[in-house]
Amino acid sequence: MQMITISLCMIVKNEERILARCLDSVKDLVDEIIIVDTGSADATRRIAQTYTDRVYDFTWIDDFSAARNFAFSKATCEYIYSADADEVLSEENRARFQALKETLLPEIEIVQMKYGNQLHNGTVYNFDEEYRPKLFKRLRNFIWEEPIHEMIRLEPVVYDSDIVITHMPEQNHAGRDIANFRKQIAAGRQLSRRLYGMYARELFLGGADRDFLEAENYFQMQVASPDRSGDEITEGCCVAAKAARLRGDAVNFFKYTSKVIAGDGCSEICCELGHFYETSGDLEEAVIWYYNAVYETQPVLALRTSGAEPLEGLVRCYDRLGLSEQAASYREELNSRSEE
Repeated sequence: MQMITISLCMIVKNEERILARCLDSVKDLVDEIIIVDTGSADATRRIAQTYTDRVYDFTWIDDFSAARNFAFSKATCEYIYSADADEVLSEENRARFQALKETLLPEIEIVQMKYGNQLHNGTVYNFDEEYRPKLFKRLRNFIWEEPIHEMIRLEPVVYDSDIVITHMPEQNHAGRDIANFRKQIAAGRQLSRRLYGMYARELFLGGADRDFLEAENYFQMQVASPDRSGDEITEGCCVAAKAARLRGDAVNFFKYTSKVIAGDGCSEICCELGHFYETSGDLEEAVIWYYNAVYETQPVLALRTSGAEPLEGLVRCYDRLGLSEQAASYREELNSRSEE
């Protein structure tokens, strides 16, 4: 079997501190390196040029897909490996990558690799490891299927590999991403189901109070839209309810929490109700909702709303109520979960 050839394609901006770390872990595994700089003001471009002469400039237009498509357009090998500067392959996974390169079947069109260490440095992910498509066949061969009423296979052939990419970000990009969401909305673009959910999730996992307040009107409109699904309405209510609580608007707060509680509920809304009653001084009621967040509902956006956040609330409330035994019990559970 002939070994495949691979083009490494990257888009970068101001990555002078970490670019070499990434490239050193993969440079000998690929056949060409293509780096697209989207406006670095540091030494990123100079560092990139020590690894390849295929360095291109791309004027940033607030569109990551446009930049990645430009990078892919420069590739000439059979497969394209898409990487970010904050990714690293360990020695074990370098060996797995090399083995994949030597044995990959020609019918495979996409290879997924596990993205690990996602909870590092407060990144906006709920899970520490998940599969992501990373290696792509550059030119796709269309295949006919079925012996009768034949049709072209539209779905790609995907292989889930055992390669784990270590994600090692230097900073949390939530602020950048949230600002980009606002720009897209201000430009009149309708967010897809995927981006809508990611916007809500990034707010809960990395957004500041002001980010919720600036997003409130958008999510209020989306909750009222007939085009949004039930799950999308729940996600929108979570954002709108938190924004209303932050503003001290009880009417809108209960408007949006009630919409969710009338259904299956979710941990985010139960947490918001817990915060509301705790701040109001009704600690007994706060305890009920924090308990529901941990034990009776599931999160739709942020796992911590079913774990650390409500458990901390239970500890605070029971301490203030003078119920030290209950506080100690939830503190022990909080510490136990933190160690997992």
